[in-house]
Amino acid sequence: MSLKDSTSIVLVTCMAVKPDETVLIITDTATHPSIARALYDRAVELDCDPIVLTMEPREVHGQEPPKAVADAMSAADVVLAPTSKSLTHTQARLNANQAGVRTATMPGISLEMMESGGITADYLAVRDIAFDLKSRLEKAKEIRLVTELGTDIVFNMEGCDWKADHGICHEQGSSSNLPAGEVFVAPKEAKGVFVVDGSMSGIGILDSPLTIKVENGQATEITGERAEQFINMLDNVGPLARNLAELGIGINPAARLIGNVLEDEKVAGTVHIALGDNSTFGGDVVAGIHLDGIITKPRLFVDGKELVLSI
Repeated sequence: MSLKDSTSIVLVTCMAVKPDETVLIITDTATHPSIARALYDRAVELDCDPIVLTMEPREVHGQEPPKAVADAMSAADVVLAPTSKSLTHTQARLNANQAGVRTATMPGISLEMMESGGITADYLAVRDIAFDLKSRLEKAKEIRLVTELGTDIVFNMEGCDWKADHGICHEQGSSSNLPAGEVFVAPKEAKGVFVVDGSMSGIGILDSPLTIKVENGQATEITGERAEQFINMLDNVGPLARNLAELGIGINPAARLIGNVLEDEKVAGTVHIALGDNSTFGGDVVAGIHLDGIITKPRLFVDGKELVLSI
């Protein structure tokens, strides 16, 4: 797929931009400039009024952008954010959506990812998959996740609100990652152990697993060859970074495990668990960081009954 084709997927299929809408494209100096330029050029062809803002990279995923950028986000019609660090779990993104802005964050997006893999998916089909899976999870009270590598963790889902990230942002205030394709939730509580064997935010593809013990919804013990690096990322932010923030299920059949969590967490049939901030999707922890770990070959039990991920 060409870069122009993928920008059409973003702007037309996913965001449904209209003539004269202000399309704000936020990028940073660590992201390939051709991506923002291609989005800008396609927005011009669609008779939109595009603006590009380039900032310095944030230090971690979930760190707030400069105030001037945050203010501009809330004043646009559509925001696209191809940045090196994620703006998804920020108050700036949440405030923009509450102001009616349609937003798509694209943290860590590369030229290769713009031309192949998850971005090429049929997003109307992904939306159907998302709504079907969400409907099967909405009434769950407890979910148990197990894997052959040692994952065994139980999540309290009482009163939780499942979210569907399917890439279609046609309504005011809607938001998505792109590439999209997951159903996710901020659990009320969690206890057990999860073993991340796919990839981890800030690290990439894992040569050996990270094992994380959870008590009372907090990561209390982290072991593995890359454990020290991961612990440092968390502890540099503070104790709230160890909050078990998210349980998510990938549903994008075109996504691949490539070491970039933006795409990795969308791989169909995988599960991801995140630590840190969940204030933007139903939780109450504002941590300034959000790190996802991808778990392959999961088995999910919903209120004691196995849920077959036939995706």
